Amino acid sequence: MSFFKKIFSSEKKERLDQGLEKSKTSFFSKLEKAVVGKDKVDDEILDDLEDVLISSDVGVSTTLKIIERIEARVKRDKYVGTDALNSILREEVAGLLSENNLDDAEDFSVETTHKPYVIMVVGVNGAGKTTTIGKLAHQYKSKGLKVVLGAADTFRAAAIDQLQVWADRVDVPIVKQKMGSDPASVAFDALSAGVAQGADVVIVDTAGRLHNKVNLMNELTKIKRVMDKVVPEAPHEILLVLDGSTGQNAFEQAKQFTKATEVNALAITKLDGTAKGGVVIGISDEFQVPVKYIGVGEKMEDLQVFNKMEFVDSFFNKVQ
Repeated sequence: MSFFKKIFSSEKKERLDQGLEKSKTSFFSKLEKAVVGKDKVDDEILDDLEDVLISSDVGVSTTLKIIERIEARVKRDKYVGTDALNSILREEVAGLLSENNLDDAEDFSVETTHKPYVIMVVGVNGAGKTTTIGKLAHQYKSKGLKVVLGAADTFRAAAIDQLQVWADRVDVPIVKQKMGSDPASVAFDALSAGVAQGADVVIVDTAGRLHNKVNLMNELTKIKRVMDKVVPEAPHEILLVLDGSTGQNAFEQAKQFTKATEVNALAITKLDGTAKGGVVIGISDEFQVPVKYIGVGEKMEDLQVFNKMEFVDSFFNKVQ
């Protein structure tokens, strides 16, 4: 069984490998300690592997599924050597993720049935929301699409200023008001500007607060209701940005935001600066929301479209 066809561009794969280097080094260091002096995968090895996966932020639920799959394989094959454990892990994790019926995005593209295509970006402060919006705007613009940004995170003046910096850097128009303005009003103006300017994509930032789930839900619901008045069925995408370096906190944020609003896409950032890359595997498995983007570096091109098989192939490709 092989899920790993060489369909990935070498440059993208190289950047992904580099971005996951800390996670891979940490994972294989733990794995080697677990199997040292052992030839055969047995119950003790599986117990140790469970600890390795959980400590690598794969998450308890997903870890148990992986262990069950490997247990079944060991039982079926009678003898499985520890030297084969890595390739078995790659295949079983890939198989698990391929069964969640969530298709990977193919490119930085938008549905042409909607114009403008409206993306509402949510997530806590510090998760990389503004940077993700800027990099998305760059990717869309490089595809020849016309982009408008909306600075509806009016809770922090810095959020408006940061988005302005990205708008200037990417050279796309931004719609903003002063700090403390009604976020729904900014969203209304941004979508109105997008329609008037014939934009292909409108990306709207929102306040990054988990201060109170009820208040968050009410605020996001109000923004969505106003958007729908300007562009029917907007927002077409609600993108939750999660900081991969926070590990299990990213799981909790995903739980809170998916309860508060109808998140239908995820971006997991800052994977290059952490050994917690396993969180992508857990989140991709646990939430019935597709991981659409991952951040593996500081450059514009380091926001990558997520591909499950490509990620698993890279994560379990032992560092030489």
